[in-house]
Amino acid sequence: MESITLRRFTDGDSVEELTRLLHRAYADHAAAGLVFFASYQTPEDTRRRLRKGECWIALEQGTIVGSVTVTGTYDTPPGYPAPTAAGSFWQLAVDPSRRGTGLGSRLLTLAEARIADLGSSRVVIDTSSQAADLLAWYGRHGYASIGTWKWDVTNYDSVVLAKSLLP
Repeated sequence: MESITLRRFTDGDSVEELTRLLHRAYADHAAAGLVFFASYQTPEDTRRRLRKGECWIALEQGTIVGSVTVTGTYDTPPGYPAPTAAGSFWQLAVDPSRRGTGLGSRLLTLAEARIADLGSSRVVIDTSSQAADLLAWYGRHGYASIGTWKWDVTNYDSVVLAKSLLP
């Protein structure tokens, strides 16, 4: 893990490379029939999502092997079960070759720290109700279900998860 550095995504970084990482990271879920948006988004979709927050990338020898995009507060659709002024993150992705190394936990810790630094005391995310591995992983990191949601870009119901960032 020492050879992996975390830093903000910059204009000089490749949106196409980041998009390919997202496709690889979500490929197992796509193969299982779960249509996560990150599994098929275009580079333009990636650019649009990058503009909504701070994107952090994990680099190993100049190659993007992980990412997460964070925001201190964000606008949710009407009815979305999130507390006001909660922060969020999305596109948390780890290259399949780096799974089990702790990189996902490292990116999650970074995301939570940035959300707190940006002024939010709670974080809200969502993931597929059918992604038992992700639900268990987030549960081990202190996230609890607060509701459900159905996005129009996926083929599943999402579980909305929240965590307090207060000590």
